[in-house]
Amino acid sequence: MCSVLLVASLGWPGGTSSSYGIQTETHEEKATNLKKQATGGLFQRWTFDQDHIHGLPDGFEQGISVDGLPATWAVQASTNAPSVPNVVAGSSICAQGCYQVLMAKELEYEYPDLSVRFYAPDGAGAGGLVLGARDAKNFYAAVVDPVLRKAQLIRISDGRGTLLAEASVNLKQVDWHSLRVQRNTIISKDFIEVYVDGTLVLSVEDQTLALGQIGLVLAGKSAMFFDSLHAVPLFSHRPLSSPPAY
Repeated sequence: MCSVLLVASLGWPGGTSSSYGIQTETHEEKATNLKKQATGGLFQRWTFDQDHIHGLPDGFEQGISVDGLPATWAVQASTNAPSVPNVVAGSSICAQGCYQVLMAKELEYEYPDLSVRFYAPDGAGAGGLVLGARDAKNFYAAVVDPVLRKAQLIRISDGRGTLLAEASVNLKQVDWHSLRVQRNTIISKDFIEVYVDGTLVLSVEDQTLALGQIGLVLAGKSAMFFDSLHAVPLFSHRPLSSPPAY
């Protein structure tokens, strides 16, 4: 189920609104996964400043949603990074409909609050955050295209992208922008909210994907720098047991 609360749902070339066989969590699975969120290890902040230059950041793995040439992900030095001295640089030359991911290993979130700083040199392409990832072919992607000045929330299922929502964004006149994504639940509705430079731009109800990895993503042919990735578990308003019968 997917409904867009702020903007109309739009089609996406090569995809439909189906979940391609991905199953919704049962009530028991939901309760178990929510309890896992109350662990200190899920409160994470990555600045990449202690990672080796030219290598993947420690604790991350890369993947691609379709068959093709993998992206180049590497830690690089930067004198203007929000957190000096290092950033993560990503570069992809794959076609539209291809998504390159860099995901944190051995960390899964049911309802994450994610944020990252990003910089697109010469406005090259689109990129952002991954959440709810079962693998490199099944995840949510919240991406920003600085040239077209738009934000999109996309669900990738079996490697195929479905655009859940998009909106125009007013970017601040700065090199480094901020992207924040929250997935939360109230009663029986799961929703994802996307903020760009501190402004809420998208709010979408979707329950297709649940517990999963988080990380960074590039869409199509893109090049971006990322810094100061934060991940915090949100605690659900959903009851862990069924209400009593009256």
